[in-house]
Formats: sequence, C-alpha cells, structure tokens
Amino acid sequence: MIALPIAGVSAADLTLRSAELSTTERFSRDLGAADARMSDPGMGGVPIFQVPAGDNYDTAKVLKENEPYPQGEGDLDIREIAPTGARLLPDTGSSAKLETAHGLLNTDVRELKSTDPMVKGMMTLTEGRFPGQDSEVAATTHFLKESGLKVGDKLTARHLDREYRIVGAYELPSSLKSTQVNALPGALIKPLNQALVKAGLEPNGSSTTYLVALKGGFTWNLVKAANTKGALVESRQVALDPPADSEVPLYQKPGYQNWKFDDSMGVEELTGVATVVGLALLEICLLAGPAFAVGARRSRRQLGLVGANGGDRRHIRAIVLAGGLVIGFAAAVIGTAIGVVLSIALRGTFEGMMGERFGAFDARPLELLAIALLAVLTGTLAALVPAVTASRQSVLASLTGRRGVRRSSRVLPVIGLIAVAFGTAVALGGSLLFKSFVIVAAGAAVAELGVVALTPVLVGLFGRLGRFLPLSPRLALRDAVRNRGRTAPAVAAVLAAVAGTVAVATYAASDEAQRKAQYTPSAPYGAVSVQAEENSQDMPAIRAAVQRNFPIDVRADIDRIVVGKNTCSSYSDAPGCGRFTVMVPKEKRCPLHHYGVGMDDPAAKYSVAERRKLAKDWRCASGDGAWVAEAVVADEKLLKVLGVKDAAAERALKSGGAVTFARKHAHGDGTVRIKVITDLKAADKAMEQGKEEPGAVSAVKVHEVAGDPEVYGFQTVLSPAAAKAAGLKTVPFGAYFSTDRLPNSKEKQKLEDELSRISTSTGLSIERGYESEMNFVLVALAAFAGLITIGAAGIATGLSQADAEADLKTLSAVGAPPRVRRTLSGFQCGVVATMGVVLGSAAGMVPAIGLVLTDRREQEDWYQTALDQGYAGVEPYVPIIMPWTTLGALLIAVPLGATLLAALLTRSRGALARRETT
Repeated sequence: MIALPIAGVSAADLTLRSAELSTTERFSRDLGAADARMSDPGMGGVPIFQVPAGDNYDTAKVLKENEPYPQGEGDLDIREIAPTGARLLPDTGSSAKLETAHGLLNTDVRELKSTDPMVKGMMTLTEGRFPGQDSEVAATTHFLKESGLKVGDKLTARHLDREYRIVGAYELPSSLKSTQVNALPGALIKPLNQALVKAGLEPNGSSTTYLVALKGGFTWNLVKAANTKGALVESRQVALDPPADSEVPLYQKPGYQNWKFDDSMGVEELTGVATVVGLALLEICLLAGPAFAVGARRSRRQLGLVGANGGDRRHIRAIVLAGGLVIGFAAAVIGTAIGVVLSIALRGTFEGMMGERFGAFDARPLELLAIALLAVLTGTLAALVPAVTASRQSVLASLTGRRGVRRSSRVLPVIGLIAVAFGTAVALGGSLLFKSFVIVAAGAAVAELGVVALTPVLVGLFGRLGRFLPLSPRLALRDAVRNRGRTAPAVAAVLAAVAGTVAVATYAASDEAQRKAQYTPSAPYGAVSVQAEENSQDMPAIRAAVQRNFPIDVRADIDRIVVGKNTCSSYSDAPGCGRFTVMVPKEKRCPLHHYGVGMDDPAAKYSVAERRKLAKDWRCASGDGAWVAEAVVADEKLLKVLGVKDAAAERALKSGGAVTFARKHAHGDGTVRIKVITDLKAADKAMEQGKEEPGAVSAVKVHEVAGDPEVYGFQTVLSPAAAKAAGLKTVPFGAYFSTDRLPNSKEKQKLEDELSRISTSTGLSIERGYESEMNFVLVALAAFAGLITIGAAGIATGLSQADAEADLKTLSAVGAPPRVRRTLSGFQCGVVATMGVVLGSAAGMVPAIGLVLTDRREQEDWYQTALDQGYAGVEPYVPIIMPWTTLGALLIAVPLGATLLAALLTRSRGALARRETT
C-alpha cells in the first residue's frame, strides 16, 4: 500500500527527468557535431540584432513611427559571409508527393550529406545505411510504416521520371513521427522542381541552412559580425555560455522588450504540487492506517505482555510506531527499485506516445531520497493513530482480547462539518470573486478533508439501510458500521480518489461541451468541398473525380469572380490583376470600422457606452465563423447542399438573379452592387485618403434571405446568368457535394491519389462535425478511479476478514452454507465501494463547479472588455455538464465489479476452529 504509490512517484520522477533534454543533448539533435547553424532570415542582407539563442531577431535599425520595415534585395549567400576557415555543410528542406504502396504521401525531403561527421547525433540509423549516391535515399521508420515500403524498395516522386532506391532507415530523435526522406544535396529537390515546371506546375518551395564547423567555436563576437551582414546564427558555444544582457545589442534597442520566461515553478504551481502531495499522503495513510490498526489488534496480547512486565504507554506507542517506520523504510527501498524498473521498462512506450526520444537516463539522488523519506514519513504517520489507540488499552483487555466499548468522537464530525462549509465557501468564492484557480483548489481540498472527517458519521447513516437488505448484505453493512475504525478510512480513501476523478471528469466534460458549441463547421455534416484557386482549368476534372469516388447525392459547382487574367487569385496584386468588392450602403456601414482621413481608430471618437451599444448593432457584427468569399457564382443546387430551404431564393437563382444572406449587401432598390477595381494603386491611394475606390459598378437584382440561416461562410450568391449579364468574368473555383454517407478511408485515399494526378493544389474537405478528443481521457479517469476503488475496497475487505475471523468461524460452526462466507465477503467489499463512490461523487462536484465558474468569470470579463472596445464577438458559453457515462461507471459498474471480484476470490470454506473466548 505504501510501496506502490512510491513506485509510481519515483517512476514518474525518473521518466520526467529523462524526458528533459539538457542543452548539450538539444544541440546534438539540432546541430549534430557542428559548432553552429547559419541561416537567412529572409531580410535580404539587412543588418539584424538577435538573441543569444538565435530564435528571435529584429532589424538593427530603429524605426520611426509609420516607417516601413527595411528589406534588402535578393537572397543572402551564407557561403560568402561565413567566418574565415569555417567548413559549411548545406541542409536543405522541401516537400514532395512520393508514390507509395497505397498511393501518394506528402513527405518532407531533406538533402543533407548524412555521412558527414558534423551530422552525428541528428539522425539515428536503424537499418541499412545512409545514401552515398544520387540514386539512393534513406527514409524515416515512420515513413516506411505509413508508405508500406521497406529498405531495398524503389521510390519515385509524382511527375519525376527517376527512381531512387531506399538503402536505409533512420529516425529523428526529436520527431519520431516525421515522414521524411534523406538524399544527397542536389539529388532530389532540384530534379523534381524542374520536372514540375516542365509539367506546367508550381515548383515546391525549399529553404537551406548551413551547418558550420569552426576551430575555436562560433563566439558571440562572430555571431554579431554575421548579424551585421544579415545572417541569423544558432551557436552551440553561445548557448552553453551566453553573454550578459548588456552585451546583447537587441536588448539595448529602444522599444524592445526582453521577454524572459522563468522555468521555475510559481506560487500556483507550488500550491498545486503541495495539494497533490498532501492528498497523496492522505490517500496512503487512509489505506495503510487500518492495516496497522488490525496488526496492532492482532498483536494486542504481545502488547499486553509488554505492559504486564512493566512497560508503559510510551513503550507501546514506540513499538507500533517502530513497525510503521520499518515498513516505511522497506516500502521506500522496494518502491524506489520498482520505480526504476518501471521507468526503464516503459521508456520506449512513453517515447512512442510523445513522439520523441528521451535524453540520458537521469536519476537524481536527492529527489529519489526525498521520495524515499516520504515513504518512511507516510509509514510512520499511518501507524500514529493505531499506536495511540493501542497504548490506551488496559493490560487486562489486551491479555483477554476484549475490545471493550468504543465511543465515536463527537468533536471530529463537528470539525468536518465546519471544514466542508468553509471549503465550499472558499472554492465558490475563489471562482466568483477572485477568479483564482489556486483558491478554488485550496477550498476544494479543505472541503474534501471535511468530508473525510465526516466519514464515520456518514457510514453510520448508511447503516440504517440495513433493515431493507437481505441477510448477506445486511451482515456486511452492519459489520462495516460496527467497525468504523477500519471502514471509515477505506471509504475515505475511495472517496478521495473518486472525488478527484469526478472533479476532473466534470471539468473536462464541461470544457468539451464548450468546445463543441464553439466549433465552426465548414459545411453541413457529411458534405464534401473542393477548392482550387490556382489551376482553375483543372476544376472540371476535379469535380468529376469527387463524384466518381464518393457517394454523392447533390453536386453544386462554384465559380469565382476574377479581375484580370484567369490565373489571378482573389487578392492578388500581381501585374494584370485586380479585385472586386461588394459595395455596402453608407447607412449599413459600421461606424466603428469605417476609417476616415487621418483617423487611426474610428472607435476612438465614441464613448465606452456608445461603443458597447454599437458593438451589438447588426452592422458591426464580427462575422465569426467560416469564410468563403464576399460573392460567388453558383446555381440553386448550392442551396440544397447548404440545407437552405427558401423557395424564393431558389426561384431567384433559377431565373438568373442573385441571393444574399448578408443584410449589409442589399441596397434599398433591391440590388446588390459589385465594384470591379482594375487600378490597384489608385484604389489603395483613395483608401488612404478616406475616399471611395475607383471602379466600375454592376447592379444585380437580389433576393435577401430572411432570418439568420447557417450558410457556412457564404454571403452573396450570383447565378451564372446574373454574372454574365453584369459583365463579370468568372473562372471555376470549387464545388460542394452532399453525400449519402460519410466517405470512408479507402475512398478518400483513392480520391486523393486521383486528385494528385490532376492538380497539386486542391483543397479537399470532408465535414465530419465536431470530433471529441476527451473520450479516452474520461475513460482513463474512470478506469483509474475504478482501480483505486476496487483496491481500497479489497483492502478493507481483507482487513474485515482478518478482524472478523472469529465471527466467520462461528458462522461455519452453526451450519451456515459455504456461499454465505463468499457472498458476505463480496458484499463487504461492495458496501465499502458503494459508500466511497457515492460520497466521492458528491464531493467532487465542489472543485469542478468552482473551476468551471472561474473559467466562466474570466471569459465573461474578456467579453465585457471587448464590448468596451467595440468588439462584440461571440458571447461566452461555459456550461456545467455532468459526465453521466463516467458517473454511471463509477456508481454502478465499479461497486458491482468490486462485489463480484471479492466474492470470486474468497474461499467458500475456512478452517474450522474453536471459538475464542471474548
């Protein structure tokens, strides 16, 4: 009972410490054996300042207000600015669609000479060898698993008429689930991009950094020198021995804030750790205390002999406490040893779950010693109450074995009731008044301790139900009530475990309901959508491919309005491209968002009360949710796919009109007006001056859909005839499909393989609705509480059997059937489990409600602050949801399982012996 928690704590300590990478280990994985990594931050050689770690930088020039960010021309050539005598090794990354046994797999491509000594530590070879020729590649083990390929197989990329042989498998220590292939520099990325360009497709982007080996290391002065030439440097020497803040130019730059994050635990973390450790100690004491009590009771004759031979109460207490000390020491040794074995045995499992390799096995003697001392302390504390109780027995009672009349404490229940009231008030007050999770946790802990103190009284109240029960459960319940000294701690132990589980499960279920309410679907459930803003000429083939491979019901084709060349995207500023906008009448424009000349913030001229009022005006609605475009071109089939039931809207699109779901788009004359802007420079200049953008305006008769239907980001829909009549140029953009059922994985893989042959930039989406991520967590919590409950109830049952062995022998002597002994044991276990689960479920509500109310109060404050600034957003929804599945498992399945398990493990017949005199 003591060794197992100690084993868990020590295993957790060893696992967490081993998972923490030292600076040396981290740099070995990132830099290998190199001294530094130099990269181009993309500023065209403009001088920069950087932090010593190399993960943040800024321009060296101090910018004035509204001064544009400096930007050089062209890319930076790291090879030309590297320190003299440095050896460089290029490390280039890109991506490619590689053909696998199942179809196509989008894969990271890394061109790096992995056999170079500088790469040692970055890639761990697991099979074969690294590539030595341009026709060879190595692949990560996860890529081989996902692709169905193996070492020795051939590998090809889509659109590239060249084969590569997989000669080795490796893993990235910090990214075990990475799908990556490694090739020699220039062997894969460049030929593939040339093939893509030849096929009329866009080449894959790539980025190159350089590993640097330099005699004497890459010092901070060398880093600053590289910064003046526009290069960013990650240096091993600087990270291990960072300069003082006064020597870092970036920290001295006016206006720069040096955000430093302290890894040490703050007050909240320390409070949380102290609360967990305290409750863990309480849990162990509640389980171990009754065992010491029964042990002391079994040894009462020996303790009586000590008293009869001149020993006083101090000696009795010392003997029982010494037993607790010895058991605690033994538990410390055994538990720590088990923890070490568990940490080593489960290391690979945890690495797989986290997706990265741990560092070196890190056993910290002081921490393990503290855990061991915790076991000794727990054993001693668990024996304290039995020691005091044993010392108070008279010598005569101890020698004769009589228990005497034991009275329950009248003070403890009063203290418990006060603690429950005080803790509940603190928890709810912390959530409603102070918005502090620490106060909520502290109040919940006090309330739980109060319920523990009330447990003997509550057990007595449960005893009144015995008159309604059959023989075996009645005997079990009465035995539990008569022997509260061993029943109450076991019930309290179950209570503590279940209360924590119910609290976490309730908070998780409430958070899950909040996330589900905030989820924004991109289409109706089961609908499929494809979009391809580039390569619109491929869209007809893409639409047909979806219809062939998926169980399609209705297909709605969507076109977009294009200004300029067909290849211009919606917001392109490339030569020959323009844009369009749906005009909003002046009376429907939001005053908070309408910028004028020389006005930085339109909301600044309004008072807080006016901003709050305007924020809830429909004109200023934020429009949170999915977004497609201001206007698209489609027919009435789109309404069917979206689930919009409006006969007038269908008639409008069929008759060559338009439909709008946005009130602000409809003008007073019943039209929607679309402005085509061809001169982007003139339009931008007009906007800066607070004027209307110049452009040609087309008006289309529109039907405004009443109410607020769910339209998944669509605002205005023009029929193809309306767009043609208005002189608007359109190109294929995508399609929405309603389905008979959700497409399965095989259908999706087949479609993606076919789409990749048609276009390289197709956005495929299947709306599956909100997918919960908490089911596994809730099941795991219920399982954990169930194990603790069954364990505690089983311990209580074993103690009751040991304590009541004489009664069981009497039952056998008077002719009770063998099954009575078995059912009695089962119901003894079930009674403890039921009482603990019921009380724990009630106690767990306090912290859960407190935490949810704290979260609700915080979000409500953020919402009110946003209203003060003129932003309404979505009103917070933070419900309190009961986890009925978890509660059902705890209240029904766990006690029933405990009862059956105890009954099955109990022998039907015991050894018949003479009834002892009491």
